[in-house]
Amino acid sequence: MTALHVSNGDSTDVPGTGLAQQVLYWRDSLHEGPVPEVGPEELRGIRARFLTEDLALLAERDRVLEAARDGEYVLWFEADLYDQLQIIQILDRLAGLGVEPERITLICIGEYPGIARFGGLGELTADQLRELPATKASAVLTSDALELAVDAWAAFRAPAPDRLAEIAARRSGELRFLGEAFDRLGREYPSTRDGLSLTERRVLAAVASGATDAGTAFVRAAARETRPYLGDTWCYLMMERLALAPVPLLTASDGRITCHTRLSLTDAGAQVLAGRRDHVGVDRWIGGVQLPGWRWDEGAEVVMPW
Repeated sequence: MTALHVSNGDSTDVPGTGLAQQVLYWRDSLHEGPVPEVGPEELRGIRARFLTEDLALLAERDRVLEAARDGEYVLWFEADLYDQLQIIQILDRLAGLGVEPERITLICIGEYPGIARFGGLGELTADQLRELPATKASAVLTSDALELAVDAWAAFRAPAPDRLAEIAARRSGELRFLGEAFDRLGREYPSTRDGLSLTERRVLAAVASGATDAGTAFVRAAARETRPYLGDTWCYLMMERLALAPVPLLTASDGRITCHTRLSLTDAGAQVLAGRRDHVGVDRWIGGVQLPGWRWDEGAEVVMPW
């Protein structure tokens, strides 16, 4: 059978390489919203409602992945949290379908020669992408790597984040960016210091340092990331949470935040950013965990009950 090529989005010109006859784009921002430990069909419904996505599109995506179960798979992804969560979801699904690891090739990079701040595979030309399968960026999976992916997906979807640190500490030659991504995931839990996630703190710091509109605040916060993973739409929704919290940390000129929305810190926002006040926040999900109830311990660098 012709290999099924799977990528994180159509900005990556996999078809242009001439290497792929069939390409499947995996679209889901798994770092946002509920991803509980339920069966595939129920999870599709949960994600479709959260993403306001057509359920039929997610069902077709899963059908195409399953239909190739007797052939080979080539996965084109990047090092950031967004992509690493997609990788482990796909690999968990393939393991459940009985696909042997030697039939799965992962092409995954976090940098590219000559690009000072690599933003993703979408920055590369078809010719540059065509070269990657012959480099160390490409690896045929081992049974250990597939087992790690299954373990990581289970840890991410568990109702308690007890195993995030364990996954962050594990090392894999094939899944070499997974530990780093799980460490970054832990820092999206509210901090014991101020109740802010790392991204929330960076957004507030950007506004405090002179970013007067949401677009500028997003760009400045994203520039602080080693591997930017959060799109502007999700960041604007985060800003809305901060503006609509029981004790607002931001004042916004519009109810629905866009790149042009004017922002300023409230007095409470300034106090929280300075560490003199705690941000209680609102109910939200990280994987299978519903917040509040857990915090990122800044000293021990682990997620702990709160």
